[in-house]
Amino acid sequence: MRRPFFIVALFFLMCAAASAAPGRVIKVLPQLLDLNGQHALTPSLYDRDAYQKYLRLHPDKISGMRFAIEWKASHTAAAPLKLRVEIRGITHGDRPPTIVLEQDVKPGGWFSHWASLPLKGDDYKKIGEVTAWRATLWDNDHLLSEQKSFLW
Repeated sequence: MRRPFFIVALFFLMCAAASAAPGRVIKVLPQLLDLNGQHALTPSLYDRDAYQKYLRLHPDKISGMRFAIEWKASHTAAAPLKLRVEIRGITHGDRPPTIVLEQDVKPGGWFSHWASLPLKGDDYKKIGEVTAWRATLWDNDHLLSEQKSFLW
């Protein structure tokens, strides 16, 4: 009788320890946008990936990018938090062009949230092709979590 109780108690302790982190960036999806500002034609994930490949093969149909970021923060985090994406483009001269996108987000809930940070217009033209990116979650000046591309 004690063993099932012990296993259940251990499970709840592990879940509490895993969710104790104040905030984290779970996933970052850099997605191209077409001339209508869409990243996909249908809600299907397969169609989205196929459309992204189509856009990469036809750069004249691209109007910008968006970074879809899945993030999660506990209730104890001070509101608001800030999502930041730092983007580097192709190097022309000494240093690559860099753009920083930011968005305030509110923590809460048991589940993760999605935020979308678009890169359009003159900023997209300035960067050209994106070579590296870093997505971070901040609580004031305290870094909670980050995810970065291979070349960052």
